[in-house]
Amino acid sequence: MPKKRPLTREESLARHREIALRAGRGELRLPEAIRAIREAEGLTQAAFAERLGLTRMQLLDLEKGRGNPKLETLQRICRPFGFVPGFVLSKGDSTPD
Repeated sequence: MPKKRPLTREESLARHREIALRAGRGELRLPEAIRAIREAEGLTQAAFAERLGLTRMQLLDLEKGRGNPKLETLQRICRPFGFVPGFVLSKGDSTPD
């Protein structure tokens, strides 16, 4: 697989903004969010997994929706974006009465 070219600062910031907007609108599922965050950081699966203290296969499982991450792992994934793990209403759900 060919090496990816590093993201420019502007590209990285644009990706960060897009992820923040999508997260705020409740449009990101966890697997998609993890991959989007990794790509916005300009990291390969192996490099991102190492940063999180995971194997590449564990990260792959998370990105495919097959993983069950610990809270600490979620916090490390969220940190670059200033996010915290939490509950978000799904589209179509309403607030309880």
